Amino acid sequence: MAARAKKVRDKVVLAYSGGLDTSVAIRWLQQNYDLDVIAVSINVGQPGDLQEAVDRALQIGAVQAYAFDATEDFVKDYIGPSLKANALYMGTYPLATSIARPLIARIMVDIAKKEGAKFIAHGCTAKGNDQVRFDVSIAALAPEIKIIAPMREWVMTREDEIEYARKNDVPIKVKKECPYSTDENIWGRSCECGILEDAMEEPPKDAYEWTVDPADAPDKPEYVDIHFKKGLPVGINKSKKMSMTDIVKKLNQLGGKHGYGRIDHIEDRLVGIKSREIYESPAAMILINAHKDLEKMVLTKDVFSYKRGIEQRFSELAYDGLWFSPLMEALTAFIEKTQEFIDGTVRVKLYKGSATIVGRSSPYSLYDTGLATYAEGDQFNHKSAEGFIYVWGLPLRSVAKAQKK
Repeated sequence: MAARAKKVRDKVVLAYSGGLDTSVAIRWLQQNYDLDVIAVSINVGQPGDLQEAVDRALQIGAVQAYAFDATEDFVKDYIGPSLKANALYMGTYPLATSIARPLIARIMVDIAKKEGAKFIAHGCTAKGNDQVRFDVSIAALAPEIKIIAPMREWVMTREDEIEYARKNDVPIKVKKECPYSTDENIWGRSCECGILEDAMEEPPKDAYEWTVDPADAPDKPEYVDIHFKKGLPVGINKSKKMSMTDIVKKLNQLGGKHGYGRIDHIEDRLVGIKSREIYESPAAMILINAHKDLEKMVLTKDVFSYKRGIEQRFSELAYDGLWFSPLMEALTAFIEKTQEFIDGTVRVKLYKGSATIVGRSSPYSLYDTGLATYAEGDQFNHKSAEGFIYVWGLPLRSVAKAQKK
């Protein structure tokens, strides 16, 4: 009698963090969907051991496990465009988590195509923004791939998950439960849940990890010169040839040391819920404010003003998971054009929770001392002011004259 052929199972690529949720998800996907699981762990500047995550995924039962350090790609292809756009969702949040998701989705799609997987799975909950960002990004890149979100399907508490892991021989590290839900990458750290859900309650000290309490920051200010080329930072202080990744890391350290980069605000989630969010983004806030200040010196008034609206829409698209949309592509092209002459140096003073712009220079500066000065050397033609004011105010005089009738 001929041997029965072994059934070939379909494959699912799982975004694997190494934590409780995604570790349980490996076995759950095998049991509930009868799929071979390929685990993918991606580093975008967060703490943790990628190799340890890979080893754990294989031990649980994944048929394959990948680990990628995508930090450089994240900085170049996602943080860079966002910095040029001065991207701040609701004028406040520098989109650290939001802009990492399309990168992770792209890598997941690449692996799925390489492995011939029909499914991609992630560990997002039904109440958050990330489920939308993953699902929509994957659909934009590979609409033929189906998406599975275990945490939208199962009804398990943390205790239930631990019991499931025990019964199904899923090796996990059960740490003391943190009172907060956190996420971090090189561009920022987010913290929510627990006592933070009381919008009137001041965040406890343990909600912060990257920044010292401004009251405990050094009593002496520190000055940092940031050098830009075509809208991107290229160096700090005496060094004008640093990688942007190293610049971000250094500014996170300096800003955190001086207690700068803390954000506490009420945020409109994409799913329609308002949430209280705590962020730490020292480098992001320093660079965005410095970049915007340099733009004030180089861009014309109309371009600078018009770009503010483009920046807001860019931020909304990034937050809403539409990074790979045609509109985002068009906005990015406009923003890129505005950055051709954003070269120069911005001096920032770090002190007790603040980062104040105290100086700036550019070879393409539109700031002309001869025109701006009130001292000797004034080159402005004062006689032209009266004629300018007459022409400028003519429409209003016409309105007033007509309405008096």
